[in-house]
Amino acid sequence: MKLTVFWQRMHTHFGEAYADSFARDHVMSELGGRTVMQAFEAGWEAKNVWRAVCAAVDIPADRR
Repeated sequence: MKLTVFWQRMHTHFGEAYADSFARDHVMSELGGRTVMQAFEAGWEAKNVWRAVCAAVDIPADRR
């Protein structure tokens, strides 16, 4: 998954403003106690971060 696709999906699900806030501020156990931004800084791939977000907030299967 390209990073642009990741952000499109985040913006679609959360809305543009909240997606950015969520990525900076929400710490998830699915990302090893990191935020989305920290996971990217640690070298996580976009597809794995998206899967973690989906699991953390119960995004429906048809939007995964």
